[in-house]
Amino acid sequence: MEDRTKGIVLILFSAFFFALMAATVKSLARIPVAEKIFFRNIFGLFIATYMIVKNKKPILGNNKKFLLLRGIFGMLGMSAYFYALGNMPLADTVILNKMSPFFVMVFSAIFLKEKIKKYQLLSLILAVFGAIFVIKPQFDVTIIPYIIALLSAIFAGSAYTTIRHLRHTDSSETIVFYFTFISTVSMIPFLFNGQFIIPSLKELLGLLALGTVATSAQFLMTNAYRFAPAGELAIYTYTNIVFSTIIGLLIWSEIPDILSIIGGLSIITAGFINYYSNKKGKLKVK
Repeated sequence: MEDRTKGIVLILFSAFFFALMAATVKSLARIPVAEKIFFRNIFGLFIATYMIVKNKKPILGNNKKFLLLRGIFGMLGMSAYFYALGNMPLADTVILNKMSPFFVMVFSAIFLKEKIKKYQLLSLILAVFGAIFVIKPQFDVTIIPYIIALLSAIFAGSAYTTIRHLRHTDSSETIVFYFTFISTVSMIPFLFNGQFIIPSLKELLGLLALGTVATSAQFLMTNAYRFAPAGELAIYTYTNIVFSTIIGLLIWSEIPDILSIIGGLSIITAGFINYYSNKKGKLKVK
């Protein structure tokens, strides 16, 4: 299997686990944001530390500047996203957060010198319209949560771009360690300042599940960006919306309407355009 195909497979699995994470966050409505973020990352911190020790990787890493940036961008993006989820409609939050692939393409072109090809732009536009059909946003809340939701996409795009850069210098274990360490430690002051409630047994299990699926998604995503350009993989993160729709149907009996079906097909079509255009381009070069 070629590297680009590996990257696509990993990012698809990552999108699925991120959909599970979102469903878990939705089910924990009583838990404060800081507490969710803490549990979302503490499990990953232990796993990342174990993997670093087991594989004898440098815990401080090599490119410390970009590792810190990745951790900070990731923490800010997640905090903004979790806040937006609790203060505006889910559909609006998701559509704004899913602008992150656009920022990945822009930042990758500016900082990593990755060229944005015409078919990539076309597939991205098609995916955006597909996402709008699927989630059917209703802009009926105050402007501040919308700005924060958009900031979550900007921070996420910045984090994904730094991961693409770090593939040359640091292991996935080290990258995930920095992200989970910064996200965990930065939440501790908030936990001691009233952002913590004692969870019930069901909520505790939900928090543990949140940490498990989030860590799995994180490792899958981090490794995916090591195999293929950030701009090429970004389009496939939109499948998160399709997975979320399926999960909503199975758990909450949310039956997709015709607009959701059209949107899902648009997203899948966009993925095929991107994949086969790249494949055709390689054949021409040969």
